[in-house]
Order: sequence, then structure tokens, then C-alpha cells
Amino acid sequence: MSTSTARRVIIIGGGASGALLAYQLLRDPSSAFRVTLIEKRSDIGRGVAYSTVRNEHLLNVHAANMSALPDDPDHFWRWLSAREEHRPLSFDRHCFVPRRIYGEYITSLIEAHASNVKSCGRLTILRKECVEVTETASCVSVTLKDGTWLAGDVAILATGHEQAVPRSSCHADPGVDPRVDPWAPSATAIDKDATVLIVGTGLTMVDYVSSLLCGGHRGPVIAMSRRGLIPNAHRRVAPMRIEEADVPFGASATHLLRWFRGRIDRHVAQGGDWRSVVDALRPFTQRLWRQLPLDSRRRFLKHAGAWWDVHRHRMAPEAEARIKNARTDGSLSLMAAKITAIEPNAGGALVRYRRRGRSETERLQVGKIVDCTGIVRDPRATANPAVRSLFDQGLIRTDPLRVGLDVASNCALINQDGSPSERLFAVGPLTRAAFWEIIAIPDIRNQCAELAAHLVQSYCSVGQGPWQSVPETADPPIASQDFASQDIVGADT
Repeated sequence: MSTSTARRVIIIGGGASGALLAYQLLRDPSSAFRVTLIEKRSDIGRGVAYSTVRNEHLLNVHAANMSALPDDPDHFWRWLSAREEHRPLSFDRHCFVPRRIYGEYITSLIEAHASNVKSCGRLTILRKECVEVTETASCVSVTLKDGTWLAGDVAILATGHEQAVPRSSCHADPGVDPRVDPWAPSATAIDKDATVLIVGTGLTMVDYVSSLLCGGHRGPVIAMSRRGLIPNAHRRVAPMRIEEADVPFGASATHLLRWFRGRIDRHVAQGGDWRSVVDALRPFTQRLWRQLPLDSRRRFLKHAGAWWDVHRHRMAPEAEARIKNARTDGSLSLMAAKITAIEPNAGGALVRYRRRGRSETERLQVGKIVDCTGIVRDPRATANPAVRSLFDQGLIRTDPLRVGLDVASNCALINQDGSPSERLFAVGPLTRAAFWEIIAIPDIRNQCAELAAHLVQSYCSVGQGPWQSVPETADPPIASQDFASQDIVGADT
């Protein structure tokens, strides 16, 4: 098919989710899609998770299960084994690879398409920021920060973990602001003797503490969350088998948790590991979530969500050892508490907090406060202008629990009137309201492959109407540059 009649797909966000979707749309040489990937970062395929250059930041899934392709489970393993510089890692399929290396892998998938002459210029990468997305009956249009715009047949949000609009509870002068972004390049460039308060005790905390310790930090580090839970660690155990017919789909949260705990208790009593049961449930998790009654979802999030997370999303054994040693020698302490106020001062901030189960308020002077609470809980709190523009136009809405954007089973975005779009879609963490387990590569890769197949089927089965191709003249001239001309690989390493 000529490029003038090809379907034009715009992917907003060039992290792992966007790169995997682009790969799926482009992998068939005869595919009728042209893809424009918009990413304001210099690196494609890395996003926040894989932009790190620190070797202590490890994947939370072992290498054998990190293929980007659902139909080729050994793809990543072969890529890793074929590279001399990564050869020491390739002796163990259950190793936990540094995330920077996995970022190289994702980037290589897009690079292969950009450099392949058979792609015939079907991939365009714009290193720009998208500030507005609009849908009409005939196309979608995307406006960039520099004022240029482009049109397409369909647009997909793949913006990953959203950053929240900065909270106003801490009124600090920019020059003495005690808050630290854990993913900023200068995040660990702080006084090595300072007391550091980390808000959140999940996997982001594990990474940040690892960086502090590897950087020689000497001051006390306090990690605080409402329950004070930290992720469990992986072990070399195989998932047990759970038959689909045995899973209580559609049951209440109470019944489901009782059934689940019973399976774990019986397995452990027979000498097994609870991880085998948790991993066995993975093929059914998204369906369980979709069929869980709304009130049960609400109660699960309130009472069991944190417990599920620390058992389901585990850290590498190497990270576990580092955290355990830090707690043993007293350099890291955990606290189940809630912050009630932050008062910036010349030394950092005075933090007022209340321990779990207590009514009295305590005070703590800290040098820095690091927010490791993870993803935005309410999508409306996003700082992403493109997403906010869709909210302003009523083209998207949150789910009833405000867990994520409301999407249909095919990833189509649902507008404020409850109608799914035929042109606007989303993939990755933005869709967690519908799919729940959609923050790890093994889940995202399946979602991207399924959405790509849906778009192909829609194109093949529909000739006119909403899928009538946008004419080439729909785009005004824009300064786009292809991938190969930008030398993206390794630009930040």
C-alpha cells in the first residue's frame, strides 16, 4: 500500500508502552499503517523506568520473562545472549538485568524499523511535547508545544506513569524546596549526612535507597507509608497450575480473597511457596478484576490493595539483600505513619506525622523529602497537558473509582457521556482501571499486540466511515525527523 493511502497512527508517548505498540504496528512489512511517535525525551523506548543509568536499578522480573513479543518468549534472552558486553548476565535465565540494559533492548526494536529500508519511511519520531489532542468525525489532530499540529486516523495515549501536579501543601521557596524527585538526575546529589525522609515504601523506594547507599550516604534514611509495607523478594520457584474452571470469576472480594488464601495455605502446607500461587493467578488477574463488582473493587483497593502489591510486585534478590542490610545496620528504618504537615525551614523541613494506630502527632526534622508514592491515583491530577486537554473537552473520563482512565475492553477511551471512541485509545498504566495488572512488561506487551491486531482488523473490515484514511494533505508542514538521523541509542548513557 502506498504511503499516501496508509492509515496514520499517532502514538503520544515514546516510552516502553509507546515503543512496543509502534513495533507491533510496524512489524508486518505489508501493514497499512504509518506511525508517528511523539516523545519529548531524547531517548525512545525508555520512559521513566528504563532511563536510569545506574546498575543497581534492576528489573523486577527475571530475564527469561521479559521478551517484548508475546509470540516469541525468548526474544529478549537471545538479544541479551548475543551481546558480548552483556555476556556475564546471559549464563542465568533467572537473572535480574539492570533496567538501563533493558532500555537498550526496547530502543533496539524501534531502531530496527527505522533503519529497515522495507519500512519505506513508515515511522516518524518527533522529539516534541504534545499539548492537545482533538477528535473529529473524520480524524484526530494533535497540537505540539511549538504550535505545529498534525492529523491522523487514530491517536493512542501511551504516556506511562503520570506525574501529578505539584502539591500546594508544602509552600517552599524554590531555592530551599526540601522535596526531591527520585528520578531526577540530581536526586541523590544531597548532603551525605542529611536525614532523608522517603514517602512511600514500594519499589521506587527500594531503587532510591539503593542509589543512596551505593553513593555513600551516611545520614539516616526513613521510609514512611500508611502501612509500612515493603515489597517481598523473588525466589526461584515455578508457578503452580490453577485451572480456569477453578477460579471464582465474578465473586465478591471477600469470597475471592478467602479462596485465594485457602489455595496458598494448602500449597504452603505441602511444602510449596506462596509465590507459586500468586504467579499462577497472573493469567487470570485482568479477567478477575474486570468481573469484580464495583463495590468489591473499592473494598479491595482500600483494604487489600497494598498487601497484594507487596506480594505480586516483588524486588530482585540483590535489592532485597541491600535493603535488609540497611535495616540491620540502622541506616534505613521503616515507619507506618501518615504525614499531616510539612513546614519548610533553613535546614530542610519540619515534618509532622501520625503513626498508624495512634492519635498523637509527632515531629521530625529532615534535610530532604523524597516522594516515592508511585503513580498518580487520580488521573485528573495529571500534569500532562495532552491528557488534561482531553478532560477539558469531555473526550475522556476517569473510572468510578478514579483508578485510571475509563477505557473499553479494546482500549478505546470512553468520553464523559459513556461512549467509546473509534479514534482515541490508550495503553499501559493509564488503563489500569480496566485491566488492573498493566504496569509490567509481560502484561503491556500482550495489550499492545492485542490493540495492534484490533486496529488491523478494524482497517481490514471497514472501508469508509470513521476509518476512511486521512489524506496526505491533512498535515501542515512540520519539522519532523526520522529515528535514524537522531542517533537515539545510548544518547543518555
